[in-house]
Amino acid sequence: MEISKDKFKLAKKDTHLEQEKISTPSLTFFQDAVRRLKKNKVAMFALGLLVLIIALAVTAPIISPQDPNAQNIKYANLPPKIGSGNIPGFSGELTSQSGAKYDAYAGLPSDKTFILGTDYLGRDLLSRVLHGTRLSLLIALLATLVDLLIGVPYGIVSGWKGGVLDTVMQRIIEVISSVPTLVVVVLMLLVLKPGLLSIVLAISFTGWVTMARLVRAQTLQLKELEFVMAAQTLGESSFKIAMKHLIPNLSSVIIIQTMFTIPTAIFFEAFLSFIGIGMPAPNASLGTLLSDGQKAFRFFPYQMWIPAIVLSVIMIAANLLGDGLRDAFDPKSE
Repeated sequence: MEISKDKFKLAKKDTHLEQEKISTPSLTFFQDAVRRLKKNKVAMFALGLLVLIIALAVTAPIISPQDPNAQNIKYANLPPKIGSGNIPGFSGELTSQSGAKYDAYAGLPSDKTFILGTDYLGRDLLSRVLHGTRLSLLIALLATLVDLLIGVPYGIVSGWKGGVLDTVMQRIIEVISSVPTLVVVVLMLLVLKPGLLSIVLAISFTGWVTMARLVRAQTLQLKELEFVMAAQTLGESSFKIAMKHLIPNLSSVIIIQTMFTIPTAIFFEAFLSFIGIGMPAPNASLGTLLSDGQKAFRFFPYQMWIPAIVLSVIMIAANLLGDGLRDAFDPKSE
């Protein structure tokens, strides 16, 4: 007897295994942190702002309209002006003591304008702000590098070894922390010749303490975990365990603390230069520009406002990015 095709029904495909498959791709811890960071619009805006400022600072020798240290008394204390001066705030006008406004560029060549004005020696403020930002960022970068080179190994050794060595190392940190940072820095700068190296060493002398404490606290937790104990059981040396297991798991703490260290170092350098024990003349940094600007703030406020705004933007953006990194690497902290 022949069976017709109508008697047969097409069996449904078994989708049980497909339902158990993971639809999203697997991500590493770092990739997941980057994904969370990208969702934080404020942190990404701060990152873009910092990248722009760093790019301008790095290319300062190329894009600066003039030599930042070139002096010309004929152009002293000129206000900001762009083009024909139709833009509010960049019109090239000053206010006299009687309250009347006048064109500060009157009598000068029509093509001679300064976008951010000039200082009391006729130096171009735009060029000095670009080079000053470059120098301040360089000091912060070097100070942070020293912070990493000292604080991270110190914290790992202290937390990993424990016992008497840990006690001694922590007492050393407490002694350094008990002395006010400003006192230590001022004393070091009095002994050393003022300059880039002396400022970096002075800021770094106490700056690594916070990094060392954070790394030690995390190391104390990590060394009790199973994968670290398994590595010890297999005969791995302490150095290999630190490089293969501890530092990768400490990366989030290190990155977050580094982002908070950079604005602190920039502000501290600006403060030292502002009170006159930082970068020597005629080198420009954000601190020296603020120091020069505050002397003429009553009559030429733009000379102080411009570096103050740049310093504020850098510090706010760095702190916002640091908050975003903290939330991305440690979601529990949100």
